[in-house]
Formats: sequence, structure tokens, C-alpha cells
Amino acid sequence: MNEKNSLLAEFEGVVSGHRDGHGFVIRDDGQADIYLPSNEMRAVLHKDRVKARIVRLDRKGRPEGRVTEIVERSEAPIIGRLLQESGVWLVAPEDKRYGQDVLIPKGATGTAKTGQVVVVELTEPPALFGQPVGRVKEVLGEIDDPGMEIEIAVRKYGVPHIFSDLAMAQARALPDHVRAVDHKNRVDLRDVPLVTIDGEDARDFDDAVYCEPAKVGRGKGWRLLVAIADVSHYVQTGSAIDVDAYDRATSVYFPRRVIPMLPEKLSNGLCSLNPGVERLCMVCDMLVNAKGEVHAYQFYPAVMFSHARFTYTEVAAILQNTRGPEAAQRKALVPYLLNLHDVYRALLVARQARGAVDFETTETQIVCDDAGRIEKIIPRTRNDAHKLIEEAMLAANVCSADFISQGKQAGLFRVHEGPTPEKQEILRNYLKAMGVPQTISDNPKPSEFQLIANATKDRPEAQQIHTMLLRSMQQAIYTPVNSGHFGLAFEAYTHFTSPIRRYPDLLVHRVIKAILSQQRYQLPQLPTPGEAHAKLSKRLASRAKPAGDQPAKKPSVDTLAWQAAGLHCSANERRADEASRDVEAWLKCKYMREHLGEEFSGVVSSVTSFGLFVTLDAMYVEGLVHITELGGEFFRFDEARQELRGERTGIRYALGSRVNVQVSRVDLDGRRIDFRLVSGDDDLVLRAMRDKGGVADAGEAKGRQGKPRRAKGGGASSHSPGRQNELSAPSAKEPLPASRKSSGAKKADRGTARSASGKARKSRR
Repeated sequence: MNEKNSLLAEFEGVVSGHRDGHGFVIRDDGQADIYLPSNEMRAVLHKDRVKARIVRLDRKGRPEGRVTEIVERSEAPIIGRLLQESGVWLVAPEDKRYGQDVLIPKGATGTAKTGQVVVVELTEPPALFGQPVGRVKEVLGEIDDPGMEIEIAVRKYGVPHIFSDLAMAQARALPDHVRAVDHKNRVDLRDVPLVTIDGEDARDFDDAVYCEPAKVGRGKGWRLLVAIADVSHYVQTGSAIDVDAYDRATSVYFPRRVIPMLPEKLSNGLCSLNPGVERLCMVCDMLVNAKGEVHAYQFYPAVMFSHARFTYTEVAAILQNTRGPEAAQRKALVPYLLNLHDVYRALLVARQARGAVDFETTETQIVCDDAGRIEKIIPRTRNDAHKLIEEAMLAANVCSADFISQGKQAGLFRVHEGPTPEKQEILRNYLKAMGVPQTISDNPKPSEFQLIANATKDRPEAQQIHTMLLRSMQQAIYTPVNSGHFGLAFEAYTHFTSPIRRYPDLLVHRVIKAILSQQRYQLPQLPTPGEAHAKLSKRLASRAKPAGDQPAKKPSVDTLAWQAAGLHCSANERRADEASRDVEAWLKCKYMREHLGEEFSGVVSSVTSFGLFVTLDAMYVEGLVHITELGGEFFRFDEARQELRGERTGIRYALGSRVNVQVSRVDLDGRRIDFRLVSGDDDLVLRAMRDKGGVADAGEAKGRQGKPRRAKGGGASSHSPGRQNELSAPSAKEPLPASRKSSGAKKADRGTARSASGKARKSRR
């Protein structure tokens, strides 16, 4: 489309507001967002569906638009604080992207009091010359009430948090324990010493494991059993519990609280593989050879009895010292743990042989007090026990995908495609700019990424390079069309191991059972997909385009139903991640308000045209050093090198640069923490000046770095919402520093939100 036609054409999309008053239209066709100036935002609100026309292009060629039609008003509730100004009641939205206060008529405040957090339902939309009007629908309480940040987040992101009356009635009608009749047509594994291995504060136990030496083919190997809670036995297709579980699609994990996918009677009771009680399970029974290859496998329903509940810390201690006190307390089970460790080492050899992406990064855990406030943020230690369980779960998931494929049934695969051509080019340019001799091919394999990671692990910029490797990857999704898992280097992969907390796993169980009984599983009539589904569907539409001019093959009705289920689960997984990050961001901001004015050392974790994101060494909290805080000179953003460079001094701030900062501002509503650079970086300035042939003494450097000075240029200060990539480190354009994971880089296929119970790595992939 030429420029003239593009200015005449109308485009449909969803409004995304910005806290500074302007906004954007996120186009349905995936093209560049259309900028809406503040005057265009007066008649619309964040999340409204509109038609817009491009009226001009700015000097950088970016489109600016005008709203021509409001297609659909968002029905999302608005959460905010009830205020009274000059006798007028209004609600100031907690999400500043809404941009306008909501007027509340007298008599529409309900029981709410001034200053309380409320949920508002709009009765009149905004107009060019009038504010939106609404009524108080729900009173959440005082802003400082314990857990208020979670109450806000579940409503802000539309997370279902109340089970239907029918679902609760069904749950109450379920038995309290496994009955004798439930043993029918099941393998009896009650005498097999299966054990669970989880985090210290885990409450629901999806999986149990057992391993013994076995002859595999003509050589040595192991028999590995992965027993998974048989949720599908109790949650029937299309039942009230099933409808609620599908609506949620995943459990949502917050610090100190979990919003479960299933009622507690199932998630923590009847389905949880608690020690010392009978439980129904689905088993993946595998023979693994000395090379770590699964030689054979079978699936079957069983009844089991967990012989122990281990923690990761306990198992790691036993594996390190089989004569220590931990081992002495579990003497009868130590041989089975050693068998598990042996098969893990074999599986690890196979992982390395196929070249799966595996970067070691720092991940953190928020420790809260009884009132819900952060006491400290600590790094998570990932030991051999975590890795052992992870490899066992991966093996079972791969067998599940293969079983569905061999059974010629429709089902959901966990698909992770390789990097797009655009991301490949960005990565190649970056590696070249950083002087990395290795690069990726036009059709890269996971082993190429791992090769680069291994080759650069001892370089000072290792963290920086690994971050860029991860950023180049796409997000994983659930889909019935299998195209493999790039990050894990599997030809087929799915999720089987967590049906208590992930709906796709429950569907996989049902398909496996159908194949075992030589039947075909039919999806029920599913509820209408929500906004998250539509948004993700449009974003992924470009992936489904056929190559060349070949028309796409029309999918069957069955395939379309599975695609809808996959998109729904993928979108709600992201919704859960966003809600969890929002709560963590709120907690971190509140935590950092107690440290205003204090100085900390940190490392640059992201570079943008408008400044640096810095992660503090001691607290693992991330904040923004705006470009205006970098000194009185022009800083140019080098996208290839991911750095800001001062034109006069030559000073460079790149990923991995060490800096000293002071906490200068905390915006709780905006989930934003601002830092300023402080003295201590004089050597950096002096070295840069020396490289440019300039002259500077320590006093001059200190004067330049010791206080904030207005920059003469260097990019926009906009903090518009960015999109988090599940399989990468946070985007360099990510605007919410406190809401981003402080690790700065993630494992491939991060999957669902981190469990507060400490299921650190278990089958998240």
C-alpha cells in the first residue's frame, strides 16, 4: 500500500493508553501501532476497540492517527481509589493507562468510604467534553490492607478467582479418599517406593518419581517411573468444575497466595500426591539407556502410595553426602535417590548431545512477612535435585507428545519456534559488534545458541551476550499443530506433568486415556474465548501464513476447536504471568520506598534510547536511570551494541556495566523505581576520556557524575507498556522496571508463572 492510500485507509484495533495522556491503537493486522495524541484519547479509554485512520507520519516515519469510530467499549472493570474533591465524588484509576478519573454520582458510591479501593462499573463512556461516569460495584478495602495488591491484580487482569456454586457443590460431593472401586482397571503400585520432591512450602504435589537399574537392550540402563496425579478421573469433561478450570486455564502464583485452577479439595487434597495416602495417578513408565535415550515407554492408570515427601534441599544434601544426617533419617530410600541421580546424569548427556539451550541465570524469591510486606529478596539456588526432577519431567512430556502423535489423535503440543528472520539479523549484528567470532546460520539450530553461550561464558560480557541470545527467541504456545520445541531441541513436546495447575496437561491426560481405551477424545463446547485469546490470536496470525502463493489448507472443525483451546490456554498463561509480575512490582516499589536516598551497587540489565535499567546487587530490584541522569552531554543509543555512548567523553553504558546508583523516586501507582547515578564511576569516565584522547581529572569526572544534569538529547522518555517475551529476557523497551523479573534472563520456555510453593523448574517447559 502506498503512502497516500495508507493515509486514507481505516484500521481496526484496540486502544492502549499511556500514563502521560496519549495512547496507541494496537492494529489487528500486526502493523506498526498508531499513535494517538492526548486530544484523541478524550473520547476513548484503554482497551476500547476502535477504527482509526493515519493522518500523518512523524519525522521518523511513525504513524499518527485519529479515531474515526468506536467499535466496542471495553467491559473491563476499573479499579481505583474513591476520592472527594470540592464535593464531587470520583475514582482515580489505579491503572494510569486509563488517563481519566471516573465521576461517581451521589448515591452511586454504595458503602465505600473516601480513600478506599473500589471496583467501578461505567454507566456513561467518556466524550470529547465529558468525563466517564460510573458506579461503585465492589469495595476492596483500604490501600494498605494486607494482600490488597493481589485483590487489585486479579480484577485488573480479569483473573477468575471465585468458583461457581455448581463447581463447589461438585467438589463437596467428591469422596475424601480413594475408594476400593477406584482401583478397578488400574496397576497397583502401592508397594513401589514412589516419592515426591518439591519446594519447602509446596502444598499441592503433581508428580512422584521412582527409579531402579534395568537392562535396556543389551546394555545397562534404568527403569524410570513418573507418576502424575490423575485429575481427569475426578474432573469430567464438560462438568462445572471443568468449565471453571478451563476458564482459569492455569493456577496463578503470588507471594504468599495461590489462586488455584481447581477447588482446594482437589488441588490440595484428593488429587495431591500427599505422603502416606493412596492416590490415583497416570504413569509414564520408561526404559532409559546409558546414553540417556528413552528406549521404550508405556502409559497406564495406577493407584500409588507416596512413601515420602522430600524437599529439593534435603535431596541435594543426601546426594552430596550419603552418610550425613539427612541420609540417616531416610536410609531406606537413599538407594532410590541415587538411582534417580544416575538416570539424571544420563539424561543430561542426551540433553547436551541434542544441543538444548540451557543458560544458568540468577532467579529470585520474594520472602514476605505475615502482613504481606517484603522482608527480603533472595536468589534461588538451583541444585541437582531441581535438575533431576526437571529432566524426569521433560522425558515424560516428550513420551506424551510421541504417544499422541503415534495414536493419530488431536491434542495440544507445547510448540516453541525458532527466532524470526528479523530477530536473527539483530542477533547477528550484535554478535559482530561485540567481536564474537561465532554466529548463527540462516536456519539456526538450538546447538548454535548453546555453542555461542559456552564459547562466551568466561567473557566479562557473558551475561550481556546470553541476555541477547535469549531475547532473540519467540514465545512458546499451545497448539494442535506440532512444529517442535526449539529451545529444548525436541521434535515433539507437550505438557503432561502438572494437571493440577495447568489445563493443557489435563487435556493431554484425557487424550492419552482415550488412546489407551481405543476411543477418540472429543472436546466439549468451550466457553466463548475472552479478550486475551483474541489479542494473542491476532498476534500469532502471521506465523500461520503459508509460504509463497500456496493457499492455506482449510483446517477441520476438530482442529479449529483445538486451536481455540490452545490459544485460550496460551493467552491465560500470559495473563497469569502479567498479574504475578504486577503484584511483585507493587511489592518491590513499596519495599524500595523504605530505601529512598540510599546508595547501592548494581549492573545494567537493559539499555534503551531513554536510559538504563539497573538491577541492584543486594536486593535484586530493577529501576530506571533516565538518560537525563547520565550527565550533561549527548548520549547516542547504539542498538547493535545495546549501549548508550556519550559523544563528548566516549563513556559507554552497556548491558553488564557496573554502576553505583541512588534510589531517587518510587512511583507505587506506576510500578516504577527511578535511580540516579552517583560518584564512584570516575574511573569509567576517565578511561573513556583517555580512549578519546581527552583530558579529565578526578574532580572533573566527579563533578560530571556526582549530580544529575539535563541531557542535550538521547531519545524519548516514554515508558509505554512493552510486551514480555516468555522465552527471552525482558525486552529492552520494557517500561515497567519493577514488574520485570530481576534475573534479567530466563531459561528457555519459561512457561507458567513461578510457583510460590517453590516448584522452581518442575516441568515448566
